[in-house]
Amino acid sequence: MSRGPVGVAVIGAGVISKEYLKNLTAFPDLTVHAVTDLLPDAAKARAREYGIAEHGTPELALHHPDVEIIVNLTTPAAHVEIATAALRAGKHVWSEKPFALDRESGLGLLKEADDAGLRLGCAPDTFLGAGLQTARRIIERGDIGVPLTAHTLFQTPGPESWHPSPAFLFQRGAGPLFDMGPYYLTALVQALGSVRRVSAVGSTSRATRTIGSGPRAGEQFAVEVPTHVSALIEFASGGSANSTFSFESPHTRMGFVEITGTEATLSLPDPNAFDGELKIWGAGESEWTTVATTGPADGRGLGVLDMARSLRSGEPHRATGKLAHHVLDTMVSVSESIDTGAFVDVTSAAPMCGPHPEDWSPCAATL
Repeated sequence: MSRGPVGVAVIGAGVISKEYLKNLTAFPDLTVHAVTDLLPDAAKARAREYGIAEHGTPELALHHPDVEIIVNLTTPAAHVEIATAALRAGKHVWSEKPFALDRESGLGLLKEADDAGLRLGCAPDTFLGAGLQTARRIIERGDIGVPLTAHTLFQTPGPESWHPSPAFLFQRGAGPLFDMGPYYLTALVQALGSVRRVSAVGSTSRATRTIGSGPRAGEQFAVEVPTHVSALIEFASGGSANSTFSFESPHTRMGFVEITGTEATLSLPDPNAFDGELKIWGAGESEWTTVATTGPADGRGLGVLDMARSLRSGEPHRATGKLAHHVLDTMVSVSESIDTGAFVDVTSAAPMCGPHPEDWSPCAATL
């Protein structure tokens, strides 16, 4: 079995690459060999920003002899194409969410990886942060009793006011469901298990939106997906949740996740963050009790690191392709329910993984 830091290359030098690279270049168990992009100048600028020697087009990453994991930070429509190319080049793959845009493509990726004996991982890895890991430990200890129900809420006016190029966030594979759903649904699946079936309604208030910042401010673009989604979710465990995902609210309310058990209600941190306030309201109590969180909260890249260490140890990693596919399957089922007005069964299942030990440290050199 190989030893030493795991070699990584990034494909996609867009906005989110900054969040990844500040951590990937700081974790001693990883070595970032290259940043690549279809726009070589963008790759060059990002590589220089983080002191990475090599940069160029995606071919450099795919065929780099020292790269074991490709970190796929392309736009949602390109995720499957890039991940497939990386697998066929013999690389393990970590992708930004969503895993794919449809079930068939997601299943194809899983088969491709299984046939090649390679690993797939996918964002979000926020559930590996201190906030949601502490919540998992609370639930597994039985502090809230048996988890029964959950409620999540994400409401904003939409990202077009601040994002300089927001059109892709309103296209197929995005919208509030596919853009933000992975964070909330992953947190729910980690707490309540696999989804059994869903029912949902959705709406679109405006056919076009206007870019509000950057060099293209004032430019209009088409909206292709529902911008408000309300979903009812039933889990295989018998629990249920109701979730709202909206780009239509002047009042911003996000990061709301509550899980109620037979003995207490647990208020979780924002699932799009790696830490935050965690509170519990026990039966017979009259106020919330704040719970201290433990563990790392470094940010995006924890899932890549967990995959890298698991490669060396031979153990399963946590943010797996199968988990991401189940979340994708759930979101596609929500979309189908909006279209048909009926409950839709979710046929996939998510593997459960235990929380990290409380002393798990990204900044330790373990390889």
